[in-house]
Amino acid sequence: MASGFMLGAMTRFVLALDPDSAVPPFRQLHDAVIAAVAAGELAPGSRLPTVRALAAELSIATNTVASAYRSLEEAGVVEGRGRAGTFVRLGDDPVEARAREIAQGAARSLTELGVDRDRALALLGDAYGAL
Repeated sequence: MASGFMLGAMTRFVLALDPDSAVPPFRQLHDAVIAAVAAGELAPGSRLPTVRALAAELSIATNTVASAYRSLEEAGVVEGRGRAGTFVRLGDDPVEARAREIAQGAARSLTELGVDRDRALALLGDAYGAL
């Protein structure tokens, strides 16, 4: 199912969920927003639809949308501003900021294990190559 919604005066973001996918709808929504931010389709400061409005538009449960929004907020991609709504984070590219956070966490964990820098980079490269 596909849905389009307006963000601000000029931005239109189209979201498609596949009801036959093995990937849960909340994860599809989460991943679609991250991809749209990374592609520049959702700019920092863009307001996302309300949980209820998006759930109605997509014909899915409000809890599903709320779970995706919470996951995006935990990932640092969006920020909830109470009654004002949910917005793509301002400042750093939120995807880049979250990726940097993950990399720093991995580096810290590997250092705590006693893995040296060269070996850590090799392990991360191998892990990335295995995807």
